[in-house]
Amino acid sequence: MFTKAQIDSEKLNLDSTFFKEALTPTHEASKLLHLLDNLGKLPAGFNGEVFIPLLSHSNTKVRRLAVKNIGKLKNECFLKKLSTFADNETDTLTRREAISSIGRMRSEKAIPILTQFLTDADPKVVSQGLRGLLCFKGHPEVEEALDTLREHPNEMIREHFENYKTANTKSDDKQSHPMSLDALKNVIVCADVQEALELIPDESVHLTFTSPPYYNARDYTIFESYKAYLDFLTAVFKETHRITKEGRFFVLNTSPVIVPRISRAHSSKRYAIPYDMHPRLTDMGWEFIDDIVWVKPEYAAKNRNGGFFQHRKPLCYKANSVTESVMVYRKKTNRLIDWNLRQYDDETIETSKVLGEYEKSNAWQINPATDKKHPAIFPTELATRVIQFYSFKGDLIFDPFAGSGTVGRVAIDHERYFFLCEKEPEYVEYVEQSWSADMLYGSKLKVLSLTDLKNNIPERGQKL
Repeated sequence: MFTKAQIDSEKLNLDSTFFKEALTPTHEASKLLHLLDNLGKLPAGFNGEVFIPLLSHSNTKVRRLAVKNIGKLKNECFLKKLSTFADNETDTLTRREAISSIGRMRSEKAIPILTQFLTDADPKVVSQGLRGLLCFKGHPEVEEALDTLREHPNEMIREHFENYKTANTKSDDKQSHPMSLDALKNVIVCADVQEALELIPDESVHLTFTSPPYYNARDYTIFESYKAYLDFLTAVFKETHRITKEGRFFVLNTSPVIVPRISRAHSSKRYAIPYDMHPRLTDMGWEFIDDIVWVKPEYAAKNRNGGFFQHRKPLCYKANSVTESVMVYRKKTNRLIDWNLRQYDDETIETSKVLGEYEKSNAWQINPATDKKHPAIFPTELATRVIQFYSFKGDLIFDPFAGSGTVGRVAIDHERYFFLCEKEPEYVEYVEQSWSADMLYGSKLKVLSLTDLKNNIPERGQKL
């Protein structure tokens, strides 16, 4: 095989005879792949015709690398051959490479070729055609062709189209993204969360972490129906989406809940809350990021095996539930996480880093917490991980169902601010009393009524 130095030397000499012989299709595929993969940047004047015989090679990788090298030349004379090749090629990756090579030419002559691939049956090919047309934004023929993707059946194509349409329409305001409204910092509002959310300006919070009340599992959460319960959560999380800053996270801790049977003649009913909420969340603009499983010790689970343990009859087995879902979502945006990182200064990023050991898997083994006043709280460790992984120091953390205020305490511990909502006065009073004994927490807490909140913040619709 040729060395890299030999290949570079012959390449710079523009020795067509050398490459025509070296790239003869009858050579071993491994030798062809070695040469094609080591060509690197091709100089102006390089004879791309040496690659053409390889477009019909039996080896898929050989065809793909031949196409890739033709694309490096950005020579319009190969447009027709690449178009014909992409039409007839059966391998998806190789077809995409051919269309990418056409797009890299940035020639208006390529527009009709690229637009024809927008109707291809393969969504990945359509996506590649779209990318090739992006450099012609504003061109009438291109705009008309891309507009046909608005109702494309594939969700990723529709998303690419929306990103194309909204590109460069948003401000890149480093001043406002890390900031939050002073009137919301370290506040717990004693009010119905839906009424409180109506008052909050757009893009006010950086992270939401919450565990909503389970459907009719406690006396303080009685809903007319399961649908009414899901509709309630949907309304709350839709508003949460509105008040969340661009590209920031929403972490939801839920699990299936069992509603006990009303008599021995009836069976209990189990509702799959996290799975029923998921499509509603994605429909409203939350992008699914991760499914973390909170694993508890078996002793913490309610025993559902009593009867089966005795008789061992098939069909009667019920597993003891030792897990809860911690679903991670991000407010949908065409900006990458890197954009969010760039909104913060180096010092904030450095001091917010997660140091030491951390859980690498999506199975988080954490003991549950108990509280005399509140029947359903999540442990400090769970809140700590979420807040450290998905926010920076100085960020505003929101919990729409605050309960005993765990999110607020952990936010303070890690130099974040909190904004909490809790409609039950006894829980708000409990937070106030228990925190007042500790200067670290009590001195920071502000307890507000709905009226207080309304008087303290700007009119709804004002963006930070």
